[in-house]
Amino acid sequence: MPQQSRYNNDEFEALMNNVILTLEEAGANRDLSLMVLGNVITHILNTQVAPENREKMASQFADVLKKSVKNS
Repeated sequence: MPQQSRYNNDEFEALMNNVILTLEEAGANRDLSLMVLGNVITHILNTQVAPENREKMASQFADVLKKSVKNS
């Protein structure tokens, strides 16, 4: 999901590659990978976002995800 970020590209790429490698090493198929990533996103929203902002942030995330899939 390309977007201007406060994180440098190397930091982002390293973390993303670690997540992908972990899923691959576990032999997670597409469905399991998506379920795990969805639960991670839910966990982040529930633990790091104020309750009154969660639904809006989830919607924004979903919109960006849909745009990134459409544009790839």
